Amino acid sequence: MSTVGAGAPAVRAATRMFQGDREIHALPADSRARLYGDGLFETMRAHAGDVPWWRAHWARLSRDAARLRIPMPSERRVHDALRACLDGAGGVVRLQLERGPGARGYAPVEDAEPVWSIAVHPAPQTGPPLVLRWCETRLAIQPALAGMKHCNRLEQVLARAEWQGAVLPADDGLMLDTDGGVVCATSANVFVHVDDEWLTPPVDRCGVRGVCRDWAMAATDAREQRLGREDVERADALFLCNAVRGILEVARLGDRAWSPDPRIARLRARLAAEHPAFALEYP
Repeated sequence: MSTVGAGAPAVRAATRMFQGDREIHALPADSRARLYGDGLFETMRAHAGDVPWWRAHWARLSRDAARLRIPMPSERRVHDALRACLDGAGGVVRLQLERGPGARGYAPVEDAEPVWSIAVHPAPQTGPPLVLRWCETRLAIQPALAGMKHCNRLEQVLARAEWQGAVLPADDGLMLDTDGGVVCATSANVFVHVDDEWLTPPVDRCGVRGVCRDWAMAATDAREQRLGREDVERADALFLCNAVRGILEVARLGDRAWSPDPRIARLRARLAAEHPAFALEYP
């Protein structure tokens, strides 16, 4: 197994925190993300000291911050701090934005200075096609938060804990909503090829509208459609995607197995041609 991004400068672990334009040395004790999950975050794949999909990530963060009425910091200030943390290297960047601190209680303070942080981590490792399982934990239907990458990830934490220490391990799990519809994996969006077209579940009631999902929808001409377990299990091809690991082919889901698919190989090649971090990962 080789490290993703081999041959690139090694990333240095780094974290910086800010309130408005001022750098701070610790999160406030009344951090609303810590107390209430009142914030958003982006996980981004970096290459050579920058984030190739920066504009797409910033656009999503801005859109969702407007939905939550969280003030945005200066894009230039954030981008400059991000590149300083990377110092020419690649890796994974987590950018977190939260509503500024205020009095105790749920009510947000109007016009509070946003608190934001940047953390840099090594890129994940490459590996073989994924083995998936079905998760027992369901995603709650909440249209007011649908599509957002907000800081409350307890459903995903519970789902991911289901197979810790399991005799038959899995790489990820597929999650249903409380109505039984397929939504996503614990940390990725899902695409299936059924009846000669690519389909992906909508994220209008729950789930995350991923940056890589948007890219993959355009690249495959995929259509949004509500899916059940049977739709996934009868698909002739299946992949997951996220902005950190790109396009992830699936080999097995329970008793259902898939052989390597040339359509997914072509999609990975296209991503590698458009995003330099994945050119280092995909053959």
